[in-house]
Amino acid sequence: MSTIQARWVPIQSPVEDKAMKPLNYETKKPHNYETILRDADLPIPPSTEQLRSGVLLKKLIKYWVDDRNINCFMIFPRKLSITWSDDPNYWTWLPNDSPNEKGVEAAELNNVCWLDITGKFDTSNLTPGITYEVVFKMKLEDPAYGWDTPVNVKLVLPNGKDKPQEKKVSLREQPRYQWVDIKVGEFKHERDSVGEIIFSMYEHAAGVWKKGLFLKGVAIRPKYNN
Repeated sequence: MSTIQARWVPIQSPVEDKAMKPLNYETKKPHNYETILRDADLPIPPSTEQLRSGVLLKKLIKYWVDDRNINCFMIFPRKLSITWSDDPNYWTWLPNDSPNEKGVEAAELNNVCWLDITGKFDTSNLTPGITYEVVFKMKLEDPAYGWDTPVNVKLVLPNGKDKPQEKKVSLREQPRYQWVDIKVGEFKHERDSVGEIIFSMYEHAAGVWKKGLFLKGVAIRPKYNN
């Protein structure tokens, strides 16, 4: 009479497997993610869960993917060009209040009459075929003043053929003490239009002093409501 021997096979829970599975087990890998992660602050490749919540790139940029594996980025203030930001009389650098962004700084506007914030981003790491939006993440806290005049926001695309997207936005009407999105513009990223985008927020004409603005960064993320 033959003997049947039972073999023990470990079973891993679906929840645990999803959290700990390295990213390279995904069926669809994010566009160019291996190149992007060369600048990651992590000593080892991130798990899928870590990449969903975000990975810091030299504490200047945050990179994450959404549930469709589309690349998203947040450019922190230290990576931006902010007029007078090196003078503590005009700007103050503060620790970021997000728990998963340790070591990242936000910028607080103390007092300026010449507001000028500009950034650049190479679109080669964006997911092709996706419409992206560029958004300033900021808030106002009292005593905030000098915002009666709307600020200008501008987006210049890399191909040089499209007219820059530019508009005025009233910050005075934004709610206080909470981060809000100030949309600069949008564009559809294609492989044949790779290059550098330039985005800015500025107000030079009014000549009034401004105070109470906090800048968290600039997000470049998919536009979901197409």
